[in-house]
Amino acid sequence: MIKQRLFLTAGTIALGLAIATPSASAQWTVFDPTNFSQNVLTAARELQQINNQIKMLTNQAQSLVNDAKNLTNLPLSTLTELQTSLAETKSLLDAAHAIAFNVKDIEATYSSFYGSAAGSGSTEALFAAAETRWQNSVGAFEDSLKVQAGVVGNIPSNTSAMSSLVSASQDAAGALQAAQAGNQLLALQSQQLSDVIAVLSAKARADALEQARQAAAEAEAKAQYKTFSTRTGYVPSDISMFKGE
Repeated sequence: MIKQRLFLTAGTIALGLAIATPSASAQWTVFDPTNFSQNVLTAARELQQINNQIKMLTNQAQSLVNDAKNLTNLPLSTLTELQTSLAETKSLLDAAHAIAFNVKDIEATYSSFYGSAAGSGSTEALFAAAETRWQNSVGAFEDSLKVQAGVVGNIPSNTSAMSSLVSASQDAAGALQAAQAGNQLLALQSQQLSDVIAVLSAKARADALEQARQAAAEAEAKAQYKTFSTRTGYVPSDISMFKGE
C-alpha cells in the first residue's frame, strides 16, 4: 500500500510539472534583433522629420518677423520742416518790390517804364519814370539779399535734418524704413535745390532790372538830346521895361 501511495504521489507531481512547464515557458521574453533594428530606424526617421518640421516652423516665424520689420514705418519725418523752409523762401519771393515774379506784372511795368516808354513823355514824366526805374533796381537788389539771407538761414535746420535722416537710414529695422529715410533725403535735396533756384532767380531779376534801367537811361538821354538839338536858336527882340518908352 505504501509503495502504491508513493507511486501515485510521484506520478501526481510529475503530471503537475508536465502541465506547469508549458505555462512557465510561455512567459519568457523572446528578443528579435532584426525587429529591434527596424524599430530604431523608424524612430530615428520620425525624429528627423520632427526636427525638420521644427526648423521649417522656425524659418517661417523668422520670415514673419522680417516681414513685420520691413513693413514698419520710419519713426522720423522731416516733412514739416522742409515745407516750412519752402514756404519761407516762397514768401520772400512773393514779397518782391514793384515787379513781382509774374509775367503779366512784368509786361505791364516794362511797357510803362522801360523800352520805348523811357524816351517818351514830358520832362516831368521822364524824371518820374527814371525815379521809378531806380527804385525798382534798388528794391530788386534788396530782395536778392533777403532771399540769400533766408536760404542761408535754412542751412542749420537742413544740416540737422540730414544728420537725423542718415542716422535713421543706417539704423533702419527693415526695407520700408530704409526706403522712407531715402525718400526724405531726396526731399531734403529737392528743398535745397529749390533754395538755390530762388537765390539765382532773385539775383538774375536784380541784374536784369539794373541792365534794363541802364538801357532805359540811355534811351532817355537820346530822347532829351534829340529834343535839345532840334530847338531853334535864340532870336533877340525889343522889350519895353517902362511904360511909355
